Amino acid sequence: MTAVNDVIDLSREGEIAVITVNSPPVNALSARVREGLTEAFRKAAADGETKAIVLICDGKTFIAGADITEFGKPPVGIGLRDLEDVIECTPKPVIAALHGTALGGGLEVALCAHYRVAVPSTKCGLPEVNIGLLPGAGGTQRLPRIVGVEMALDMITSGRHVPANQCAAMGLIDELAPEGRLREAALAFARKAVAETRPLRKVRDSNAKVEAARGHPEIFANFRKANARRFRGFKAPEACIQCIEAAVNLPFDEGMKRERELFVELQKGSQSKAQQYAFFAEREVWKIPDVPVDTPTVPVNRVGIVGAGTMGGGIAMNFANAGIPVTIVEAKPEALERGLSVIRRNYVNTARKGRMTGGDVEKRMELLKGSLTLDDLANCDLIIEAVFENMDIKKDVFRKLDAIVKPGAILATNTSYLDTNEIARATQRPEFVIGLHFFSPANVMRLLEVVRADKTANPVIATAMQLAKRIGKIAVLVGVGYGFAGNRMLAQRQREANRLVLEGAMPWDVDRVLTEFGFPMGPFQMSDLAGLDLGWSKETSKSSTIREVLCEMDRRGQKTGAGFYDYDENRTPKPSPITAKIIEDFRARSGAAVRQISDEEILERCIYPMINEGAKILEEGKAIRASDIDVVWLNGYGWPRYRGGPMWYGDFIGLDKVLARMREWQSQMGDEFKASALLERLAAEHRTFGDVK
Repeated sequence: MTAVNDVIDLSREGEIAVITVNSPPVNALSARVREGLTEAFRKAAADGETKAIVLICDGKTFIAGADITEFGKPPVGIGLRDLEDVIECTPKPVIAALHGTALGGGLEVALCAHYRVAVPSTKCGLPEVNIGLLPGAGGTQRLPRIVGVEMALDMITSGRHVPANQCAAMGLIDELAPEGRLREAALAFARKAVAETRPLRKVRDSNAKVEAARGHPEIFANFRKANARRFRGFKAPEACIQCIEAAVNLPFDEGMKRERELFVELQKGSQSKAQQYAFFAEREVWKIPDVPVDTPTVPVNRVGIVGAGTMGGGIAMNFANAGIPVTIVEAKPEALERGLSVIRRNYVNTARKGRMTGGDVEKRMELLKGSLTLDDLANCDLIIEAVFENMDIKKDVFRKLDAIVKPGAILATNTSYLDTNEIARATQRPEFVIGLHFFSPANVMRLLEVVRADKTANPVIATAMQLAKRIGKIAVLVGVGYGFAGNRMLAQRQREANRLVLEGAMPWDVDRVLTEFGFPMGPFQMSDLAGLDLGWSKETSKSSTIREVLCEMDRRGQKTGAGFYDYDENRTPKPSPITAKIIEDFRARSGAAVRQISDEEILERCIYPMINEGAKILEEGKAIRASDIDVVWLNGYGWPRYRGGPMWYGDFIGLDKVLARMREWQSQMGDEFKASALLERLAAEHRTFGDVK
């Protein structure tokens, strides 16, 4: 074996050259890898004794994509397209041997080989769309030529990782090798290709599948229509579709030019910058400066949950899905039975959609044990309280649990707003108390706010973060404060949304502006969905807010067919003349000065106070990084990914602009708009939230 450079080796087994990539951890296409591969292929091509070439990778994966450390930096060395030309034009059969993942540029390299062999555990994909880009090294031109236009549209616009058996069925992989025997299988395939004088099959020249789609624009029209909701606001999926249209309608080289044009356009735009920022933010969030990676953790083999309501049941499903046994405690038999039946119904519905089998449903339900006594939680390693949002009730539960559960067990509260320190003080083990704020529906939403109380021990924090990964969540560590990070900022938006309605906007105006910004729904649609009577009491209601008036009229949201909006039998919202009259009457009674409010003001009034509140959270040390706050909003509140998060958005539009508007509103409307000291300092120094370390 000869080392071409420090990451590429070239060897020969008989008449087959083997080029090996060894660039841990994921064999990414760094400049050194590209340079080494180019040289190795040229040497193998020039070697008279070599009849075929196998490209294979050491370690846990084939080339898993671009080198993320090169993102945003000027290109160095040979370009990926130039390397691909070298591989594709090699005058000897090239066999790419795939294992682990072949993603992005890795799959594009494999598509330039003449044949592909893979073990069954391999996954292939072009995930660039998830960072606001498109496959820029021929992926949009080669993939439809090998798997067909419809499949290429699906793969490229979703970025999904496709299992090897499916890849083989669609022709992307030529042969499946026995697991663990990739090298032998690839060498055997290469020898067979030589013996049979197989052609140098270039994907770029395989036009049959794209020609079959030519003259059928309805393929693209139907795909756009079917995915309009999923793609709303994003530029990259549409650019991907246009590239595949080019693959169908243009010669290969012209299609490659079109791909390059659209790639550069996306690369220069704000969306790809925002989505790449989000990608890195979600990696950074796991790093906690004062909790080292080698911090010991508490083994969690059994979980207890107090409360079988919507939250408790959803939380239980997360652990059952991960194979962790759960004991759910309720005070009344009917509440327990109802909670378990809802869980079963959720699983059955999932099975009906083909996402799990009937056997999977039973397997999960077997992991769930119902109980009417807290004593049954004595041997649990983690107990999560998910009872009514009332401090006295929660403290009573924690006092009882403290006396029952074993030493070293973690006690967690799912509170959305309440003081975790006060809850911890109800126990004799405050160092083992932590907040685990799941978001509703808890079995679906990715976000988990991990709330560090004053005395929470590092091993407990480390356990919570590790456990979040185990159950498929993205965890963000935050400090104690009313509403923590997410709900604390949400309160700013809700206050301004309601105030804007009193000043002259209608609920559907506010919702429209925020959905056009990119949110899946506006604050009033969200209130109708959740139920306007959440926290409302008929006995104490005094018509003091528009919401109270609506509830008193039994307009309590979607569940009653009317709230801020009117709803049809499909729960489709429609602006309500009844609500409009209620609002007008309420304004008249309150003596509010009504005026025309622009869309720009609606957006700024809803968003800028959130940014300012995020600055206060950072200032107070309640979040580690501005990007952590953005991860909360991206994963828990539907903030549009192509706008990075509220803190990134503040940096993008300019903190000086945010500060100027906050000062203007403070002078007009009061100290609720007082700018945080951090916002003032950063604006004065022409710095960003991203600069705060």
